[in-house]
Amino acid sequence: MEKMKDLAYYNGSITPINEMMIPANDRGFYFGDGIYEAAMVYHHKIFALQDHLDRMFNSAAMIRIDLPYTKEEIGALLSELVDKVESDSQFLYWQVTRATAPRNHLFPKDVSSNLYVYSKPWPGVQMSDSYRVITVEDTRFLHCNIKTLNLIPNVMAAQKAQEAGCNEAVFVRDGLVTEGSHCNVSIIKDGAFITHPLDNLILPGTERKHMLAYCRALGIPTEERAFTPAEMMAADEIIMSSTSHPSMRVMEVDGQPAGMKDPELVGKLRACYMEDIER
Repeated sequence: MEKMKDLAYYNGSITPINEMMIPANDRGFYFGDGIYEAAMVYHHKIFALQDHLDRMFNSAAMIRIDLPYTKEEIGALLSELVDKVESDSQFLYWQVTRATAPRNHLFPKDVSSNLYVYSKPWPGVQMSDSYRVITVEDTRFLHCNIKTLNLIPNVMAAQKAQEAGCNEAVFVRDGLVTEGSHCNVSIIKDGAFITHPLDNLILPGTERKHMLAYCRALGIPTEERAFTPAEMMAADEIIMSSTSHPSMRVMEVDGQPAGMKDPELVGKLRACYMEDIER
């Protein structure tokens, strides 16, 4: 079968992304009533698929969405779909919304959840040594550990960062750094890797998880604790990590120079990531 340039899937239908039609009564349209995941595809293989599926099922359980398939079935479907796209490297996105039903705040009964997937070409691993960020007040709700479709505060923060000539916004809540608008934030200080603990204030990022594993393998000390903006400014390195941007080194925070003092340790973590991809 001839491969597609990009692909969208919705409850069994497959089309190019721009041709996919989704019902207006999908609760994702009315309420953002759903969850999502995004993963990178290298050599037509989905990187860290099991990590993404585990997080997806945790998010679904927390907002009481019944998923239409098992982890194994969703994993097999996603793998089948990315194989239909001609590009070797892809950005894969999928979401589940609660149902298609007339608008009503209450959960609809006796209806199935909806699975939407798209995959498109991606230039490959993106890492940077020149990230600029601003800090913004974290006004999001108290369930940031759920990978929900409700991302308006994140969107507003990311836009504010762009308008300030920066790449990303760093949320600060009650005097402590939580995470970025679409990434986790970690620091390196005196040879130790420090990152916010897994609680309801941050998303359990897959790259955060991987970096902690790389540190353990390399014998690098780790601390899972909150840190202040002042600690972040005084850190040897500030690392922003996400699925699509696994290791972005911050060089400036709120217009002030920061980090960029331990490239050797960052290089070791990046090498581990690249080895994972090739493996």
